[in-house]
Amino acid sequence: MTIDLVFITYNRLEYTKLALASVLAEPTEEFSLTIWDNASTDGTVEYLKNEVNDQRIADIVFSKENVGQVTAVNEVWGRSQADLLGKLDNDCLVTPGWTRALAQAHNDIPRLGVVACWHFFPEDFDYERAKHKIQTFNGHQILRHPWTCGTGLLIKRDTFAKLGTMQGKTPWEYWLKMAMAGYINGFYYPFVYQEHMDDPRSKHSHLKDEPSYEAAKKVTVAMKLHGLETLTDMWCWREVILDNLLDDPWDVKYYIGWRVKWRRAQKKLARLLGGRKP
Repeated sequence: MTIDLVFITYNRLEYTKLALASVLAEPTEEFSLTIWDNASTDGTVEYLKNEVNDQRIADIVFSKENVGQVTAVNEVWGRSQADLLGKLDNDCLVTPGWTRALAQAHNDIPRLGVVACWHFFPEDFDYERAKHKIQTFNGHQILRHPWTCGTGLLIKRDTFAKLGTMQGKTPWEYWLKMAMAGYINGFYYPFVYQEHMDDPRSKHSHLKDEPSYEAAKKVTVAMKLHGLETLTDMWCWREVILDNLLDDPWDVKYYIGWRVKWRRAQKKLARLLGGRKP
């Protein structure tokens, strides 16, 4: 199956160098890659123009303004003729060869929607908590969940064509739309890992204290979207998401409407009051 990937950058050149190297690390991994830069101002543009070279790079787009992730994805995916479409962000290190397992799952599971690499550390996973969500389809195991992370993932181009372009600021609502249409979403299991460099435990992370977190808020969509004002807020929100992925149902109906907002508010408040951190 042919694969078109879009790799989105906005500043944080150190992250981009590491993340792009992980994407291109295995020369025999087959895909076509479009790099989309959202008007970086920290040397990223010069780096992409002068130092990046791989025959799998089909295009490098230098946007004159920061149009966000969704616009970039819609533009690249919309003109693709590949069987599978993927998205990558410049803050995650993928496992070389990651596309193979996910592509094979798509080949064997007609109703597979979005399938992603796991974006937490191995120690964050608890099999006993999550086993109720691990399902088998045509020989592949999926930790089923109606939405996944926004990077290190693949979907079928036919699915994108049927559902239309993404809306909003992140892919999250699009994954829910897929699940509501009857597609199987989730994380490939056993996990194919990707390291989120914004996790303060990553040796590459820029987020080590409150001043560094404050600087990162200018370039990180999730922090703005969820109102995460401090590093402590981020730790608390991260735990809420993990609880959701491990404990909560996979049925998309659980995540639609006012009920989900109420549950999330309760969980977030509990974390904030308890001050819980890993």
